[in-house]
Amino acid sequence: MPGNILDNQGRGEASWQWPAIHKEGRKFGAIAGVVAAIVWILWGPWFGWPLVVLTVCVLAFFRDPIRVTPQDERAIVAPADGLVTLIGKVSPPRELTMDDGSGNAPMPTDLVTRISIFMSVFDVHINRSPISGTIKRVIYIPGKFVNADLDKASEENERQHILVERGDGLRICFTQIAGLVARRIVPFVKPGDIIASGQRIGLIRFGSRVDVYLPVGVEPKVLMGQKIVAGETVLAELGSAPLIEGIAQ
Repeated sequence: MPGNILDNQGRGEASWQWPAIHKEGRKFGAIAGVVAAIVWILWGPWFGWPLVVLTVCVLAFFRDPIRVTPQDERAIVAPADGLVTLIGKVSPPRELTMDDGSGNAPMPTDLVTRISIFMSVFDVHINRSPISGTIKRVIYIPGKFVNADLDKASEENERQHILVERGDGLRICFTQIAGLVARRIVPFVKPGDIIASGQRIGLIRFGSRVDVYLPVGVEPKVLMGQKIVAGETVLAELGSAPLIEGIAQ
């Protein structure tokens, strides 16, 4: 299925399949598996079974399912699986509003809409690009590991900003934020890389949050409390700023 074209008129073939395990997780799964085997041999199944279950959980955490990304230049897709926990007007990250000497124009300081997506340990943790374009900046910032659900996590926690710019000048910033359990942000891209919408750009080990900063004048198409899927859910559409209300039921 990777690379296949599917549409809303029935074109393409779709079927369920076991998700692959990302290479970043194979070593952790192997370590857990070896420990489980040793404990099983030395102390028997009563002690070995919990570690077998732990091994399965570690592998499940690093699962990397195939996603079908809408090919629409108006669409800004979700960079992470998880729950929308915060939506509000904020200034872009200050690290991106400063001139870094690279020759790339900094982000303006105008207020924009930020969507915060909280990833639990049960979510897929592969992060994806919300648009196609060129990676202009990747800025890593060490920090604290407070609860990623809190608003202050955007300013205090360990985090990594990624700025993507399309050929038409549209720029989207999103931020990977470490949390209480997450202690490692792993990037797959670097400045100058050309990426596609929905392409894998990194992961955060063991649960955290991703913030997306929409362009000025663009409003979300997702709701507070909505569960979204990386690379598939359309967060917003360029040229569209609707008020959408939902009912929890």
